[in-house]
Amino acid sequence: MEHNQLHNVRHSLAHLLAIAVLEHDPEAKLAIGPVIDDGFYYDFEFSEGKTPNEKDLKTFQTRMKKFASKSIDFVYREISADDAREMFKDNPYKMELIEELAAEGKTLSVYESGDFTDLCSGPHIANTSEIPTDAFKIDRIAGAYWRGDEKKTMLTRIYGVAFETKEDLDHFFHIREEAKKRDHRKIGKELDLFTFSELVGAGLPLFTVRGTAMRNAIINRIKRIQEEYGYQEVTIPHITKPDLYKKSGHWEKFGDELFKVQGRESEFVMKPMNCPHHTQIFASKARTYKDLPQRYMETTMVYRDEQSGELMGLGRVRSISQDDGHAFCTPEQVEDEINILVKIIEEFYTDLGLWNEGDFWVSLSTRDEETMLGKSDNWDIAEKALADIAEKNNLNYKIVPGEAAFYGPKLDFMFKDSLGRERQLATVQLDFVMPERFGLEYVDSDGSKQTPVMIHRAIAGSLERFLSIIIEHFAGNFPTWLAPVQVDIIPVREEHNEYAKNIEKSLKKIGVRANLDTSADGFGKKVRNSKKMKTPYFIIVGDEDIEAESMTVEHRDDGKIGQMKLEEFITRISKEL
Repeated sequence: MEHNQLHNVRHSLAHLLAIAVLEHDPEAKLAIGPVIDDGFYYDFEFSEGKTPNEKDLKTFQTRMKKFASKSIDFVYREISADDAREMFKDNPYKMELIEELAAEGKTLSVYESGDFTDLCSGPHIANTSEIPTDAFKIDRIAGAYWRGDEKKTMLTRIYGVAFETKEDLDHFFHIREEAKKRDHRKIGKELDLFTFSELVGAGLPLFTVRGTAMRNAIINRIKRIQEEYGYQEVTIPHITKPDLYKKSGHWEKFGDELFKVQGRESEFVMKPMNCPHHTQIFASKARTYKDLPQRYMETTMVYRDEQSGELMGLGRVRSISQDDGHAFCTPEQVEDEINILVKIIEEFYTDLGLWNEGDFWVSLSTRDEETMLGKSDNWDIAEKALADIAEKNNLNYKIVPGEAAFYGPKLDFMFKDSLGRERQLATVQLDFVMPERFGLEYVDSDGSKQTPVMIHRAIAGSLERFLSIIIEHFAGNFPTWLAPVQVDIIPVREEHNEYAKNIEKSLKKIGVRANLDTSADGFGKKVRNSKKMKTPYFIIVGDEDIEAESMTVEHRDDGKIGQMKLEEFITRISKEL
């Protein structure tokens, strides 16, 4: 089955779901029913007392299979706006869509399936006989605001999943069960990495000592790699006058997401991104071509007023720790600067074991004509430059139209996690727009004033989202360099504590995150605790170890290694770090 065919099957199943729902509740109002990555959904406003339960979902699925067996045609028909208004006059959701489409001068159309007609642009399959009836399932119910706006009506969303074959469907549910076991919220609690507090607020995570150690490991690794390529740290405030974002263009695009702060004399906003601030560091003094490139890096928090219904663990939060960086350069330096960023990304994701051929690809996101800012000529140059760079770096890339940032095209690095799910992580964005809007200048070799190019980059991006992905990818079994505690030291009895303390001191001296367990727990429980917390190494110290001036080492994945001298172990773990 071709990709387009699967898309059309899923879309057609959404219509069959609507037919089944109307049998259950003839007064239900239909909203929208799009295709999604693994299937489809349809949003409904049900009559009082008719909201479906799990048993009803099974009934819907049975009815849909019966409809499919009847070989019902999907018939496309274009209609006028007036006919559409008459046809859907009792449905406020369809009426809202009709008025929008009519105002935009777009063609209105319906699809007819037997006695059922729905406002829809398609495409669909020709006939329900094309549906593999053992490869779809009506999956679950959720609440959803109309058009994602929490100020509007709460609707009932019914999800379905659909694939080409039963085997694909079974695989989907197997992966979903595995994903539940790896849920970062579950593992984060078990490994004591982060927490939330109602007193602090939703979407505002609090990182524990262990979670902060992981965050710092990521920050320090990225910082070390970048410093080798000339990036330098800067620091900016967490608030700004609204004027900064009005000038950058962010106010118009993201005004609803801004947290506003009323000062004594004027209004401020909490920064939702860092790039406008960084432009002002560049603008703070006169620059010549000899000063370029200027490379700034910073890990700092930004704040976005996300809707509460969209918050999910660390995956979507309101306080976002951004691993951020910007380079200001001449047009001639663009290729070298982006090549540097590709090398940084490759090194960091190699350290995580994710930079493997076939396990990642690069999305070259190009302009959306309706939302882009700036000159088309500059967009042409920027898009071609990124394509050339992707080509020369042998990146497995494909062009994805309409997904660029409003100020420029970008390279988004898409990685597969351990369950085969695609995750967008690192990004590089080429920007001609913001330097122009802020009037940034440098003096060129011929004495003329020129506008620099700005390159935005994120290696890990949002640390919160990155951690949610990495926790699930490794299921908490982190590589040694990333683990919150790298070595647990476990004395067999209290009289071994002093010897164990010297081991701890030596390891900490070389930067190892070592934890000496001198608690009142018994030896067996201490070992179980270390394994439960998925610490990469634990060291046991007993009589024989002290006598041999050594220690017994065990690895989380490799099992018992045996007795080692401290110097041997330091050599081993240093290589891993």
